[in-house]
Amino acid sequence: MTKRKELKDIEVRASHAVDLHVGSRVRLRRKSLGMTQEALAKAIGITFQQVQKYETGGNRLSASKLLEIAIALKTHVSFFLEGLSTAQTIEGFTEAETEQFIQGFLMTSEGVELAAIFPKIRHAGHRRHLLEFVRSLAEDPEI
Repeated sequence: MTKRKELKDIEVRASHAVDLHVGSRVRLRRKSLGMTQEALAKAIGITFQQVQKYETGGNRLSASKLLEIAIALKTHVSFFLEGLSTAQTIEGFTEAETEQFIQGFLMTSEGVELAAIFPKIRHAGHRRHLLEFVRSLAEDPEI
């Protein structure tokens, strides 16, 4: 069998929604601490490229590696799983598509910053008004 035929026969695995969710939560926590991928990698004994793969959901995290990451990021393992059981879909998207959308948002510096700061707004009414404002901006055809 030729190399080209072998490559053609390899099945490409799409990232699972859970891997995407956990990876995005790793990135969110790391960024909220101001830690680089290199620093996290060094703390847990892997390469920064492996951290990238975990954060994008390209590679799955084992339970032991997730625990190491939780310790390095000074949080509980449960932090990385928060929101999985109550994940809702966004306007007709499947759960996997929703996870990919959320992960894409959290891969931007603005998304990470917004996700880290928003929960710090203590007044529920203010959070609601801010959400309404963002919705109005998103619906404005001139923006």
